[in-house]
Amino acid sequence: MRATRSPRTALIRLNLAAMCLSGLALSGLVGGGGSLAAQEPWWPSEWGAEDQRGAANRLTPAKVLEAAALITSGRVYSLGRTYEPGMPLFGDRHYSLTLPGAPTGGPLGANAIVYNDEIFSGEIGQIGTQFDGLGHIGVRRDGEDTYYNGFTGSEMYGPYGLARLGVENVGPIVTRGVLIDVARYRGATRLPAGEVVTRADLEGALAAEGVGLRPGDAVFIRTGHGALWMADNDAYNAGEPGIGLEAAEWLIGQGIVLKGADSSSGEVLPGEDPDRPFDVHRLMIPEHGIYNLENLDLDGIAADEVWEFAFMFSPLPLKGATGSPGNPIAIR
Repeated sequence: MRATRSPRTALIRLNLAAMCLSGLALSGLVGGGGSLAAQEPWWPSEWGAEDQRGAANRLTPAKVLEAAALITSGRVYSLGRTYEPGMPLFGDRHYSLTLPGAPTGGPLGANAIVYNDEIFSGEIGQIGTQFDGLGHIGVRRDGEDTYYNGFTGSEMYGPYGLARLGVENVGPIVTRGVLIDVARYRGATRLPAGEVVTRADLEGALAAEGVGLRPGDAVFIRTGHGALWMADNDAYNAGEPGIGLEAAEWLIGQGIVLKGADSSSGEVLPGEDPDRPFDVHRLMIPEHGIYNLENLDLDGIAADEVWEFAFMFSPLPLKGATGSPGNPIAIR
């Protein structure tokens, strides 16, 4: 059992120019300039000092049955984006898929079988539609990078993956999904970059849709920003509308498992405080163990007014990875 750590002065260093870029951000190795006020330790978690699953512990058999009861038509919606050259990427991240031959091998045998393989290069869990694991975001406190449940960089970092909080700990996610269409509630096609989505927006949109949140839900916030994906990548990357800290704190209080959005981070960029970049990430991931899904396509379920649905996503069990690619789905 790890010893409980004493309070430390928290420090976050980041190139603030990154605030206006897309993508999620910051691996746990934060560097650059800028200070952060002292924070109380956020560990041990409610699930114990050794827990590595965070809010995924709320995914009970009862939540699976609740999700299954929402399937009435059998209509399936893909919420993921296609992984392809030219898609918006954060900073210097990259995507490359090549075939080592065409065909890669064969023909084999009397039936002349041929086959194709591919070679992939990229930040596999942090490009395109991406699921943030609990090892993705941390805070530097007195020179020590600290993550969910108080795990530190010295305990976690290794050249071939994280020793703690790897995405393989999450497991499959099957739960009730709720779409909060803030763009529709605001009467807008697309909210402008830098627009803060407030708690009042979330509560108002939910009331208009006639649904509420329950513990263990996966919540998806539509701002209309996704319309820029592969249509105007520069604008997509330049900033985004999204929730601020007040709305994030309210969602945390609802006991959700996951927050998703049609933007690169799901929080307002530039942020509310220029000295505290990606502060919603800091609050939700390391402090409360709540997962994040970014760069989603929420237009299909919004057009059909699918406000609640069965949500399914299984992160790839990449041992030691900070996140996962994939194709999350909604079923009504």
